[in-house]
Amino acid sequence: MTRDTPSTVSLSVKTVPADTDPVATTIARRLVDRLSMGGIDADIVLQRESELYRDVLINHDFDVYVGRHPGRYDPDFLYSLLRSTFDGEPGWQNPFGFADLTVDDHLDAQRSTSGSTRRTHVSAVQREIASQQPFTPLAHPDTLGAARTDRFEGWHRFPVDSPLRYLALEASGAAADAGRTRLRVAMTDGRVTRNLNPLGVEYRSYGTILGLLYDPLARYVRGELVPWQARAWSWDGDTATLELRDGATWHDGKPLTADDVAFTYRFLTDTSLGNRESPVPAPRFRGRTSLVDRVVVDDDHTLRLSCGDASPAVAERAFTLPILPKHVWEDKCQPADIAGVLQFDGITKALVWPNRSPVGSGPLRVTDVTEGTSITLERFDDYAVTDVDGPLDPDVAFDELSVRVAPSDAAAVSLISEGDADATATPLIPSAVPRVEIDDALTLLSDRSRSFYHVGYNNRTSPLTNPRFRRVVAELLDTRALVDDVFDGHAVPTASPLSHEWVPDDPSWDDGDPRLSFYGPDGDFDGAAVREAFRDAGYAYTSEGVLTEQ
Repeated sequence: MTRDTPSTVSLSVKTVPADTDPVATTIARRLVDRLSMGGIDADIVLQRESELYRDVLINHDFDVYVGRHPGRYDPDFLYSLLRSTFDGEPGWQNPFGFADLTVDDHLDAQRSTSGSTRRTHVSAVQREIASQQPFTPLAHPDTLGAARTDRFEGWHRFPVDSPLRYLALEASGAAADAGRTRLRVAMTDGRVTRNLNPLGVEYRSYGTILGLLYDPLARYVRGELVPWQARAWSWDGDTATLELRDGATWHDGKPLTADDVAFTYRFLTDTSLGNRESPVPAPRFRGRTSLVDRVVVDDDHTLRLSCGDASPAVAERAFTLPILPKHVWEDKCQPADIAGVLQFDGITKALVWPNRSPVGSGPLRVTDVTEGTSITLERFDDYAVTDVDGPLDPDVAFDELSVRVAPSDAAAVSLISEGDADATATPLIPSAVPRVEIDDALTLLSDRSRSFYHVGYNNRTSPLTNPRFRRVVAELLDTRALVDDVFDGHAVPTASPLSHEWVPDDPSWDDGDPRLSFYGPDGDFDGAAVREAFRDAGYAYTSEGVLTEQ
């Protein structure tokens, strides 16, 4: 008689509205329907994109969410995504609250090894993800776009969401004959007109525009790391010596020096610059800054980075951080407040500053911003990166980039079709593809993305603390059916957050969906089988068919 009454299992699934990402919304609704059929009190919560990622990545205020992770070239991004020591930090630092010592060991080992040994540890992490389901990878979508070719060519050379795409263009037709060229693009993500802070985790999904404003020491060009603001580097044990390009300046004319680079690593590691008892790291770059133990400046153009136990192949990820001007960011170390942030104690101005007049060293600089409507950038004539290795000429083929915010993908395609824009600047949803394909003036652009749609679980709260429960939830969605029905075939189903070259090649991965099976034959959902699975996981049903925790 003194036992507590079994509690009803209730879950809220958060995602963005259909006018922001209909793919995510449809997946979330399908998941809620099947949770309800399994006896769970489930509902969907639709939020603006910045609000969703503030709840998920900063406040950790969620049960389940459906979203898209940006993905990375190197699998070391899993280190910050899953390692237990990052639980409680903001950003894509273990937002799930997942903790497993075996996974930690493999994540540590893949950092300090290379070749087949590293691949073994990366494969082990993927198998643990498939087994324990801290989150459920669903699909790698195609990055879709539309462009005209009557004024600029070369749209196909890089994906729609890559800043390198704009450096690979060549003027043609009327644009080649014009004295001053203006490139016009349409985007559906208006957050960039409200916030140009490269540290703003809830405002950055792709980083395309910011990647044109802020340069790193090195960039990934088709999977290969290429020197950028660093002219070259060499390794001596665990220390990399980097040489900066001569004549590099910031957009305000001040010289870019090794002191700025050293400041960047220190600042991104602790945006309070030691003014708080505990460091306040920049959430977007936590995994990469954790690779660097020490920075020493030799002169204005030379510095050394010590990277501890990390192998050079992994540690070089740290070279891809955006370099920040010390004279602009140094005074942003003071405490700041922001509405809506509940959990992360110790916010600095650097993390919430909108940075409406950014000063970078990239090939473009901002000249005008109209919130919610447009942003205009112009070519930076003193850009220091004039030659790079590989299939890319960093010379900009236009004088001005005009970015216009469209209310929907259909509206963005209409702007291009009517000649008011040259291309889309953010990926299109699959349903927009037929409209592009029937228009002779437009070219459809398609690339396989390293980003992945997924269902994220808050492993800190019951019943999601139970891996058996998470596995049952993961099996409510048929990834192959999602690719056909929701992505219109413009995606690849996956059980791994990594792209295909890192996926294990043992038999259990042959069909791309190890250890999980959908509840129902031929895509037909089997509610009775789900209820039996929840019982096997340790849960019970009331006489009314409601799932409870015993």
